[in-house]
Amino acid sequence: MNQQELATVHAALAILDNHLKQPAAAIDSPASVRAYLRLALETEDREVFLVMFLDTQLGVIASEPMFYGTINQASVYPREVARRALLLNATALIVAHNHPSGNATPSEADKRLTALLKAALNLLDIRLLDHFVIGAGRMTSFNEAGLL
Repeated sequence: MNQQELATVHAALAILDNHLKQPAAAIDSPASVRAYLRLALETEDREVFLVMFLDTQLGVIASEPMFYGTINQASVYPREVARRALLLNATALIVAHNHPSGNATPSEADKRLTALLKAALNLLDIRLLDHFVIGAGRMTSFNEAGLL
């Protein structure tokens, strides 16, 4: 990706981030969320685990990359996700990570992590709404796939 394309991606991310943080722009547009996540993660050359922290009306409080890994894995700590959610007073989360290989199929490790994260968050009355895996031009939603 050249510098001009990279600048365009960053500008698009800023626009989508701003849109998602508007009070009236609660997560009622799955297309905006998908576009944001795709732009944020698809071009990463290592795994990045991003968390969208939501309020009671599903408005975006913050969207933060929390963990960085290698070409095929990232260590994710549910305790740190829960800690950040509590600090932001979030009541729901959407998590996402990329697969630099381009394959958007969730791995068994992805499934185990999602179950562990959901269980930990449930103890704190924080809902895990979805986990997206982003590949090259493709995205898998755990919720839509019946994996959540």
